[in-house]
Amino acid sequence: MRTAPVIPVLVIEDAGEAREIAEALVEGGLSVLEVTLRTTHALDVLRRMNLVRGATVGAGTVTNKAQLDEALSAGAEFIVSPGLTEPLTLAAQKAGVPFLPGVATAGDIMRGMDLGLEHFKFFPATAAGGLPALKALAAPFFAAKFCPTGGITAASAPEWLAHPAVLCVGGSWIVPPGADPAEINRLAREAAALGGQAR
Repeated sequence: MRTAPVIPVLVIEDAGEAREIAEALVEGGLSVLEVTLRTTHALDVLRRMNLVRGATVGAGTVTNKAQLDEALSAGAEFIVSPGLTEPLTLAAQKAGVPFLPGVATAGDIMRGMDLGLEHFKFFPATAAGGLPALKALAAPFFAAKFCPTGGITAASAPEWLAHPAVLCVGGSWIVPPGADPAEINRLAREAAALGGQAR
């Protein structure tokens, strides 16, 4: 979460484009990549992106232990989930893999902390009340750190990143549908620069 200010949230339909996209992102300064398990070829995408030097590739949209096991077998180095459940949390902890579960309420965070977690994905960030909601949650849970995801844009990211409880944001705007590697590289460079601007 501290490697770069933005973690690209990737929904890649064509595994043949995976390596080129990952290379463009890493060259642009974003080395931590979240491949969401939202497509038929997501695990193949993850495997191919793992071949790129300097890339740290994880799996997102992981909702149960079976998906966790599949992602780890494909080489996922971290796991992101849209929500927080005890079975998935315990499985990730047993596997020894970094785990970032989604939370949107005080109860979610409390359950996560009871399970020994301090890092969370605030999701869906915009729909769950935006930055005002995160500020309200971060106050009583001062030990928690967050990666807001869901509705974050290049324009709104700096405001999120300026909050001390936010270590990074997740964003899908960096790899828009149909973008070529040059465009992805440009967007990655702009996103990588956001950390310095926000802090």
